[in-house]
Amino acid sequence: MVSAAPALVIELADYADPRDAAELVALLDAYARDPMGGGEPLSDYARTHCVSGLAATPGAFSLIARCDGEAVALANCFTTFSTFAAAPLVNIHDFAVLPQARGKGIGRALMQAVETEALKRGAAKLTLEVLSGNAPARALYAACGFSDYQLDPTAGQAMFWQKRLQ
Repeated sequence: MVSAAPALVIELADYADPRDAAELVALLDAYARDPMGGGEPLSDYARTHCVSGLAATPGAFSLIARCDGEAVALANCFTTFSTFAAAPLVNIHDFAVLPQARGKGIGRALMQAVETEALKRGAAKLTLEVLSGNAPARALYAACGFSDYQLDPTAGQAMFWQKRLQ
């Protein structure tokens, strides 16, 4: 007997749908607990307010990948504006595939779905951040056409910095 390949469905999350909201928080929490996501669970505040915050943020969208009906991957994205291109851009803020779903092409399919949605929004480019030690993610992103950002090689690579305001 030959078993069928698992059915993969990737859809825009509806922030008002309780199922989508619960899956988004669960996937984001799994990502946060992963060493590449910081290794700590989401705070109670983030669990309670993340989905409503996304819903209230213009240009925010999330894609959930489900394999045989089970939520296995998430991309949280923000449509913003590229001044140099004078066009929208989409930043992939969170990109996560559950450990048990990795290595099955789900990440690549989710990235293609993000790109398709970005094109629908008229985006000139996609951006994301990745930890230098996250070799599997870096390999996926490179295979999907991403590379480090530089305007002129003599000026160096762009660096992602942060300043916490708390």
